[in-house]
Amino acid sequence: MRPHLRALAAGLAATAATAVLATGCDSGDSWSRPHPAPTAVGTLGRDFVAAAPAPEATVTPRPGSWNGVHPSKHYRVVLLTTGDDRPTKALVKAVQEWAGDEDADLRTVVADHPSDYIPGITRAMDLAPDLIVSAGNGLIDPLATVTANHLSQKFLVVGAELAEPTGNVTAVDWSGASFRGEGLGASSTYDPASFTAARCAAAIRAGVAAVLNDLTGIVIWLDEH
Repeated sequence: MRPHLRALAAGLAATAATAVLATGCDSGDSWSRPHPAPTAVGTLGRDFVAAAPAPEATVTPRPGSWNGVHPSKHYRVVLLTTGDDRPTKALVKAVQEWAGDEDADLRTVVADHPSDYIPGITRAMDLAPDLIVSAGNGLIDPLATVTANHLSQKFLVVGAELAEPTGNVTAVDWSGASFRGEGLGASSTYDPASFTAARCAAAIRAGVAAVLNDLTGIVIWLDEH
């Protein structure tokens, strides 16, 4: 090869290598880069809680007392879900609509089979989100196994609850839901019809508002909604 052609080829190769490196550094995966810790934008209503609740306490906020709270920009949330029953579908839709309204950065992890429940939780945690939102009764027992060993990761369970949550797990529940694991099952008042669009929307908003205000490790009860 002539010297000038050899030099041109080397230059093109270097340019291509630079382009590949640039592409690798900017993969489009914004979650691979650190971001500021999320904060609450706005304040809770006075009737959300009267005082700081004790660990594992159940609180019954006044409906709408959470409406003034929103997540800061670029809030990273993983929706962890399993099941195609009507209540789970209603919860999933509510979380998706909330994320769209709040411009939250939402990703979804679906655990299709019981053997995938714990691996699914692991995949969700590997994304290092600000919050993991769980929807689907099948995940309750696996979450009880995993969450106590990962106290730095915040979890929000909607439409069910853990029997003995650690401080990083918050739940939003009501009489028509209240599944607490296979050993306890669903309560005698379990009612799939109680998973209305309005209640599911309230569940994600009230739960996120509590987490953003460090009111975690509790159960938020929405019977009045």
